[in-house]
Amino acid sequence: MMDMFDKINELYDKRRMAELGGGDARIEKQHAKGKWTARERIDYLLDEGSFVELNTFIENRGTDFDMNDSNSAGDGVVTGYGKINGRPVYLFAQDFTLYGGALGEMHGKKIAAVMDLAAKNGVPFIGLNDSGGARIQEGVSSLDGYGQVFYRNSIYSGYIPQISVIMGPSAGGAVYSPAITDFVIMVEKTSQMFITGPKVIETVTGERISSEDLGGAHIHNSKSGNAHFRAENEEEALDQVKKLLSYLPNNNNEKPAVKEYHQEDELVNYRPELVDIVPFDSTRPYDIKQVINQVVDEHSFYEIHADFAKNIVVGFARIEGKTVGLVCNQPKHLAGGLDIDSSDKAARFIRFCDCFNIPLITFEDVTGFFPGIKQEHGGIIRHGAKILYAYSEATVPKLTVIVRKAYGGAYVALNSKSIGADLVFAWPNAEIAVMGPEGAANIIFAKEIAASDDPERTRQEKINTYRDKFANPYIAAKLGMVDDVIDPRETRIKLIQGLEMLSSKQEERPKKKHGNIPL
Repeated sequence: MMDMFDKINELYDKRRMAELGGGDARIEKQHAKGKWTARERIDYLLDEGSFVELNTFIENRGTDFDMNDSNSAGDGVVTGYGKINGRPVYLFAQDFTLYGGALGEMHGKKIAAVMDLAAKNGVPFIGLNDSGGARIQEGVSSLDGYGQVFYRNSIYSGYIPQISVIMGPSAGGAVYSPAITDFVIMVEKTSQMFITGPKVIETVTGERISSEDLGGAHIHNSKSGNAHFRAENEEEALDQVKKLLSYLPNNNNEKPAVKEYHQEDELVNYRPELVDIVPFDSTRPYDIKQVINQVVDEHSFYEIHADFAKNIVVGFARIEGKTVGLVCNQPKHLAGGLDIDSSDKAARFIRFCDCFNIPLITFEDVTGFFPGIKQEHGGIIRHGAKILYAYSEATVPKLTVIVRKAYGGAYVALNSKSIGADLVFAWPNAEIAVMGPEGAANIIFAKEIAASDDPERTRQEKINTYRDKFANPYIAAKLGMVDDVIDPRETRIKLIQGLEMLSSKQEERPKKKHGNIPL
């Protein structure tokens, strides 16, 4: 006759079977590929001893293709909750050693259940993805499992931060959940994302390509923009999650935690180096990241989407310990002009910051929207409008610093006063105008230049006339479009003051179901 201890022993036996996943042989194969198991990933990511597993004994309900003939406890995914640096998180980690991490009916419902708990408790949700896609053996019920997850990704978007880490293949329907989440991290050489794999593409189109060249970390970080970070290995990828969370609140009803900050000498906020970083000659390039690092707390800048659309720089930083979001033109690439990809990149980041109460600071040095047939036919009008929409919609504190050029529609789009900026500062060398002096002079003074005995000399004179009369910050300041023209060396001081003044900002928008951003 069995007693309680026998039942307890049975419990631990079943738990050990569940923890084995697909068994020792498959675990060894996982390690041979340079990949950790689902549970090893969770152990590294979470604070020691904090993980609490949920639905350990869920199994698939399939009977076809001998699916019920082997251990399937957990159904290829580990779910639960724990803490990262003392903060609660909910998460799932797909187990590639069991069914190749493929998603079936119960696998999907298991993820959906833990997502619901994350939302009910208002804490971040993390997905560790390692999946071959839908579980074909289960038929259409696997698609329902995906739908359960996609739906929750969507309705919880903007309520709790959602982070996806791609740690192996992510094929077919498996790619759409990460695409809806806020941030995607990929691991070099061991992670890929694609809707249709290389073999299918070759069969249908005749094109040959490797998995890595089709959907590897480098491709999605630099070309498609589907991923925000890439890591050399799994350890680095999980460290990125920890770092990223340190800038974010738990949910949209909170503000990010303030990091302890000590500064005894106020003169430290005075940054004389800023005078030399930005060339006075408006045609010379420079690295806007040097400006950023002078203005924010030391070593606090954390760039997002670093390899994609490099003509715009976005990322988190801290000013006196408080999280801010930065959107900055990068004159090193395309002269800082706005194109299709940079418009999408900026708009998405702006909207994330607005969702989670993160003030926005814009450093502006822009010649305009990038010209060209390819851009026009690719929809630059629609994509550029996303920046206008995102800034206009945002109700967080919004500050702009015009570092050098601010021309045309791009000036308006990049958080101008007319679309809702709370504070706009300009450096004394700023050129704020409908277009650059060179182009404007060629149009306005075309007849005078053509009739001149020395057209080039006359052209230069007219350029200087236009620059002095129109392309300077004081005209905009007279009209209230610039709140103050500031000494560049005092930029950090002005931002500290501005953020403090706006710390209790409240702004409402007309009540509506939602807007219709020009996607």
